[in-house]
Amino acid sequence: MYATQALTHVVPLAAELDKNKVTPGVLGFLVFAALAVGVWQLMKSMNRHMGRVNFEEAPDPAAPEAATSGAPGATAGK
Repeated sequence: MYATQALTHVVPLAAELDKNKVTPGVLGFLVFAALAVGVWQLMKSMNRHMGRVNFEEAPDPAAPEAATSGAPGATAGK
């Protein structure tokens, strides 16, 4: 069934409503719900992919060894 044929079945339902009131109707709700489901699936996929990312950085080879092996917050000059 094509989208235009599906819309022709929905249009008579809209004729029963008040002509002076503008509402998004059932079609607007269905479009919004489809967008919400799509965003939810994208967020779920993004969380899965972000969980696989390794954020550990390699130590800088130019950094002195004393600064990396010392206590946190300690400087090499002290």
